[in-house]
Amino acid sequence: MAAPTEDPSRVALPATLVEVASQRVRAAILSGELVPGQKIIEEQLCADFGFSRAPVREALRVLTQQGLVEHLPRRGSRVAEWSPADILQLFELRHVLERHAVESALPLPDPGQALEPVRTALERMDTAEDALGRDDAHRAFHAAVVGLAENRQLDVTLEPILLKLQLPMAKNLREEARRHASVDGIERHKAILAALETNDPAVVVEALRGHGHLDYLDLQVDEN
Repeated sequence: MAAPTEDPSRVALPATLVEVASQRVRAAILSGELVPGQKIIEEQLCADFGFSRAPVREALRVLTQQGLVEHLPRRGSRVAEWSPADILQLFELRHVLERHAVESALPLPDPGQALEPVRTALERMDTAEDALGRDDAHRAFHAAVVGLAENRQLDVTLEPILLKLQLPMAKNLREEARRHASVDGIERHKAILAALETNDPAVVVEALRGHGHLDYLDLQVDEN
């Protein structure tokens, strides 16, 4: 049996080039430099980054898989644009998974050790030097909360939801910081950690109840 031939249209690229290009485009999207619905000009990215077309194109493919970029047949790529209903539904799904994880996991036999990933993610949020680091830590915080259940199927179900929520989650944190000139977003997550430290699932569920989609709704109402 003949060995399968490689797709000639796909050439292996150094992972670092693709990663750097992906991080730069992702940072531009999460910071608001590139806005939802905006067309992405590959030639401009190549000029800005000093890269050839191949790693930039591969980076856009990676970001398409993450839900930050949309590929339009014969029209190139643009920043993904989610409807308010889509965003609220994604936040609600995150809440359902977090609530199920908490009710499954708590009370924890050893809360000190079990909560260490949550604490680490929160510390990273608090000390991040840039928006990209803060947003990565924010996503890790919510993944760590669900991870308390030690349920792999919950983890893999949550991952694409968090990836799709990267932009609205980043927008929430950015808007809170702008309005309150403080780290209110961090404080809200500290409140969730404090609830988890009670080891009482009812307390944690109550703390989670007003987090995420309700915060997003409040911000949208204030904007209008």
